[in-house]
Amino acid sequence: MAANTRTVRVTVIAADSLYKKDLFSLPDPIAFLTIDGEQTHKTNIMKKTLNPYWNESFDVQATNESVISVQVFDQKKFKKKDQGFLGVVTVQMSNVFDVAVGGDEMLTLELKKSTGNETVHGKLIINLSTNVNAPARNGNNAIAPSNSQLTPSQPSSSSLAREESSRLSVPPPATAHSMSTAQTASHTSSDEEPLPGGWERRVDHLGRPYYVDHNSRTTTWHRPVSNSAADRSRDRENQTAIERSRLNARTLPEDRPSASNSSVTLPEPTTPTSSTPTSTTPNATSNASSNTNSGPLPAGWEMRTTPEGRPYFVDHNTRTTTWVDPRRQQYIRTAGNNGNQVQVQPVSQLGPLPSGWEMRLTSTARVYFVDHNTKTTTWDDPRLPSSLDQNVPQYKRDFRRKLIYFRSQPALRPVPGQCHIKIRRNRIFEDSYAEIMRQTPADLKKRLMIKFDGEDGLDYGGLSREYFFLLSHEMFNPFYCLFEYSAHDNYTLQINPHSAINPEHLNYFRFIGRVVGLAIFHRRFLDAFFIVSFYKMILHRKVTLADMESVDADFHRSLQWILDNDITDVLELTFSTDDDQFGEVVSVDLKENGENIEVTEENKKEYVDLITEWRVSKRVQEQFKAFLEGFNQLIPQELINVFDERELELLIGGIAEIDVDDWKKHTDYRGYTEQDDVVQWFWKCIKSWDSEKKSRLLQFTTGTSRIPVNGFKDLQGSDGPRRFTIEKSGDVSQLPKAHTCFNRIDMPPYKSYDALVAKLSLAVEETVGFGQE
Repeated sequence: MAANTRTVRVTVIAADSLYKKDLFSLPDPIAFLTIDGEQTHKTNIMKKTLNPYWNESFDVQATNESVISVQVFDQKKFKKKDQGFLGVVTVQMSNVFDVAVGGDEMLTLELKKSTGNETVHGKLIINLSTNVNAPARNGNNAIAPSNSQLTPSQPSSSSLAREESSRLSVPPPATAHSMSTAQTASHTSSDEEPLPGGWERRVDHLGRPYYVDHNSRTTTWHRPVSNSAADRSRDRENQTAIERSRLNARTLPEDRPSASNSSVTLPEPTTPTSSTPTSTTPNATSNASSNTNSGPLPAGWEMRTTPEGRPYFVDHNTRTTTWVDPRRQQYIRTAGNNGNQVQVQPVSQLGPLPSGWEMRLTSTARVYFVDHNTKTTTWDDPRLPSSLDQNVPQYKRDFRRKLIYFRSQPALRPVPGQCHIKIRRNRIFEDSYAEIMRQTPADLKKRLMIKFDGEDGLDYGGLSREYFFLLSHEMFNPFYCLFEYSAHDNYTLQINPHSAINPEHLNYFRFIGRVVGLAIFHRRFLDAFFIVSFYKMILHRKVTLADMESVDADFHRSLQWILDNDITDVLELTFSTDDDQFGEVVSVDLKENGENIEVTEENKKEYVDLITEWRVSKRVQEQFKAFLEGFNQLIPQELINVFDERELELLIGGIAEIDVDDWKKHTDYRGYTEQDDVVQWFWKCIKSWDSEKKSRLLQFTTGTSRIPVNGFKDLQGSDGPRRFTIEKSGDVSQLPKAHTCFNRIDMPPYKSYDALVAKLSLAVEETVGFGQE
């Protein structure tokens, strides 16, 4: 090895906002690392994402003259010329640090083109370090804080850290990706120094340390300096208190909201009003060193205590109660539109809780909220975006706020009583049509009680989820000529313009509209995705040329060419079009007397708009009118209009791509721990399955292959939020057993990986019905 050569650890962390080349699918990004044209390494493949997170380290030999190149490809297409390339970054080592001296640098670099022909955008985050003695990152593993005795593989510690983070409302600093080399070096060099009292060191999802000041509830990249032994003593006391609170959280199962948690009482008045109480939420932070016991209370206020000794405050002016001392000003920190800017507003500006909502406390004084309209619970204040949404795209935060508003409206509250629907599995379409169309919209708003003929089992939510999953497969089957696939290689659905071959087609579209509305009303998902223009039509939004691409890609290209080029003396078109109706070609005018009006350079824009509207919506307007009639019987038009077309797609179909790591992160165990062989084999097996088989497993265990928009953390059971659970139960000769109402799978203690794979595969692929072994 040359004297000026040294081992450098290159960590390919993540890419952000990659270019989407295909309209209907996301890329499978993979990164290739090259040093001086040699020493090629590659990351794992991330499936269907524009924001891949690899976090994989590679040790290479480099000098100051070395050039590091990282190329990102779509693995499905990277062998095809000019199709799979997603961008490249190139780094000269001497521009980062002196290899002989050493260093550690986090870089966020713009992806560049390799030639002049590609369309590329997005960023790549990499880390270069000569510290090769630290544990290497591999996949989703992160480096643990130095003051923790818990490793990243222990989910209990990471979940407690997330819980503590959300409770204290101290996200990492917003400028995470632009941290300088000096800052990084200072963190690395001074990590052994004690922190001042009230400070804590944490590590973000990219492995970078930041510091939390619990005194002011703020964060910074800069490590604070301790000035005295007293500070160190207070620091140790703080750390002990934090660890004790985490241990308490681990050992108190009641510190989790449920609809049946009636042992926790609110302060008087015992019947909560719409504005009781406005306690500190996971998003809320108070100003530093606030004194809650100084000075008199405002006029009309009184302090009382609960039987447990906890103080609360009565506002006699408004006849409401609150946990918050009115002498202390609280603030809410919310992310701005760009995701980085932090906006601060007083809690008092939030206003009362929505109608039908109530705030409660667990036995460990953690706040949660009860929606009496839907009999569900959540940790999230309905007046705020979720505290766990701080690091997700803005559109997801917006969707969550809209969803909370939408579901809180009186028109979407369940009607008292039960709606019984009994069907046969082999006649699910016909039986459902008869059952749903015979009932009034008011009856359909009662609690659904699904009964499959000849099967035992009570519907606590699991059967209805399975019912909508199975019914959606049938009623959108192109065999019935009501819907058709938008293209031979794409399974998005559109209304079949020739559905009139079935003389009862309009009644069936009213039925399908009711089913879609019924699924939204009862918070169930349909296993179907439509062309974008269909969602826009539901929302009464104008269809544009871009929407034509999902209907007919070739026709879209032709219309785009017309707009982009001078068509004088090139095309002979009129404001009419031909329509093939069961073998008979019929001429249709796009405007009055359109067959006699020539398309010119001056009026071609009008022609493109009119023919787009006809191809996408007008030729199916009769069918769509019937669909919307059935849909609006359950979902008022003015409420559904709060969403855009992409959000409506999520509302109807949920998330199609299953993130196994997210699934695993939000799973509970009974009788097993995450370190047991059976559990390790279970997740190894699932990760080896393709998307279809993963969906079938999820459908087997929860009743549906769809998950909520915010992932598995929002998975719903029969009694509100309920995490996926693996329970140790059954004999090794038996198959795993599912409880769809409770998102639970009973897993026998199999003796080998092969035995588990065989039994689980058989259970998922061969069993049908309620609770079969």
